[in-house]
Order: sequence, then structure tokens, then C-alpha cells
Amino acid sequence: MNAMRDLRIAAAFLAVLSFGLPSLAWAQSYPSKPIRVINPFSPGGSSDTLARTIGQHLTERLGQPVLVESRTGAGGNIGADAAAKSAPDGYTLLMGTNFLPVAAVMHRKLSYDVVKDLAPVTLIGGTSMLLVASVQFPAQTFADFVALAKAKPGEIAYASAGAGTPNHLAMELLNQRLGINMRHVPYRSNPLAMNDVMGGHIPLLMDFVSTGGPHVRSGKVRGLAVTGTTRAKVLPDVPTVRELGVPNYEAGAWFAVFAPGKTPRAIIMRLHSDITAVLAMQSVEKSLNDLGVEVAPAGPDELGALVKTEIQKWNSVVEKAGIPKMD
Repeated sequence: MNAMRDLRIAAAFLAVLSFGLPSLAWAQSYPSKPIRVINPFSPGGSSDTLARTIGQHLTERLGQPVLVESRTGAGGNIGADAAAKSAPDGYTLLMGTNFLPVAAVMHRKLSYDVVKDLAPVTLIGGTSMLLVASVQFPAQTFADFVALAKAKPGEIAYASAGAGTPNHLAMELLNQRLGINMRHVPYRSNPLAMNDVMGGHIPLLMDFVSTGGPHVRSGKVRGLAVTGTTRAKVLPDVPTVRELGVPNYEAGAWFAVFAPGKTPRAIIMRLHSDITAVLAMQSVEKSLNDLGVEVAPAGPDELGALVKTEIQKWNSVVEKAGIPKMD
């Protein structure tokens, strides 16, 4: 009886072990063909440049071409949808950003589920947002701006790249934390909004350090504050919102790699390991820093937690501000 019992236990153990062998073998032979990285935004932008920089070095490490494909439209959702609906085999990846939790909040129904249909791989790092003012705007400092906004509720306008975009929500969060009421003017893109700020047609814009920083350094706009927990390396003289008396305020852009949901964990961890090794290269870190992106790698579990936390955070901001959701 004991022998039969031991035999059954051994058979069950071997069955469980053999069940995992195909996945393990798959991971060991991966990759055996080119890998596609979907950039959901325009070619030449920050996410495209990051994807190409990292992809070049991943090609060398993996021994297979890592090719970047731009699938633009719908604020990044067309590319994200294409990645989410691809085969979960590790041969299609997404260069994701914080547009993902914002999309989950701002749309009543997406064609994909940000949490279920995309598997987190690696957090690359991020860039703070940057509150800039026209040089014609009377407020010279962040404190001047706050005093002016409180003295003129509803009169001071700010630009964004569109309703429900990350920079729009970052300004609404600032409204709520400061107890002020600024008027939102949506534009079709950040560059169009920045052009009007530089021209003195609208006083304020919450841009990104990576794109707005050069205009601050050239003197075309005035940098009032950055939204990260620390000052941006490329703008060391611009204080953080927290330094200026707004505790627990943080907003910014982050960049991360995702795979289709249900991609095997072994593939996820292989990719995470290789991407992290690429990010540790000094030349790569310098390239990213030059873009205004500070490298801060984190693993799949931490990235997944970040997405869920930001969904809750921005949903609260949207509800309090009464921002209508999109169909």
C-alpha cells in the first residue's frame, strides 16, 4: 500500500513538473525571431527615441533584431490595443507611458483592459512635469502665481495637450491641492500649446521637463516649478512644487515596457533582466538623461502596482474636478 501511494505521489510530481517544462524550454530558446516594439506615439518623440535606444542594445544582447513600429492615434490607445491583442509570446512589446492609467480613467470603455490585457515587464524611469509661464505673465515665481490665482479665481487660463491628458490632470490636481480655480484651455498637442505660451497668448502650461526644459534654458518661457519629488537634473535651479509648500504633490511621466497579457512569466523575467542590464549601461543612461528622463528601473510587480495606484489617484482627481469621461 505504501509503495502504491509513493508511486502515485511520484507520478503526480512528475506530471506537475512536466507541465512546466514546455514553458521553461520556450523561455530557454527565446528569442528565435525578431521582436517588435510598438511605439504608440509619433516617430521622433520621447517614447520612440527610448524604444530605439534600448532596442539597439537589446538586439546585441538577445541576438535577434528588436524593431520599433509606430502605431499612433487616439492618444496612444491604438498602439496599446494592438499590443494587447497580439500573441502573448514575447515577440510583441509596448513602449508604454503614464497615458495607460489615464486612459483607463478617462474612457468609459476601452477596447482593451489596461490591467488585464497588458503584462508589466520593466519600468524604465521618468521625467517630471514642468509648470512654465509666458515671460509676459506678471508672476515671476511660483508663490507669485499662487497669490495671483487666489486673487483672481477663474480668470487665469492654462493650456494642455487636450482634455483628460496627463498634463491637464496634473493641473487639476494642483488646483485641488492649492484651493485655486484656473481656467482650462485644451489644445491639440503640447507643441501647439507651448507655441502660444511663448507667444504670450496664454500664460501657463504644464509641460514635461524633457520637452519644456530647452525652452526654459533658452529663456523663451519661465520655469516656475517641477512636479517630481526632487529637482530635475537638467533644470537644477527650478524648485519642486513640494519645496514650495505643497506637500504630497507629485505628477510626471514615466516610461515602461509591457507585453501582451498572459505572456509567460519566464519570458517576462528574461526581458526584464536584459532591459535592466541595458539601462545600467552608462551610455544608455546618458542618452536618456539628455532627453530629460531619469533612469529608475523597477520590476514587473512594482510596475503593475504603479499602474493600479495611478488609476486610483487620477480617478479621484477626475471625479473631484467633474471632468467628463470619453466614450
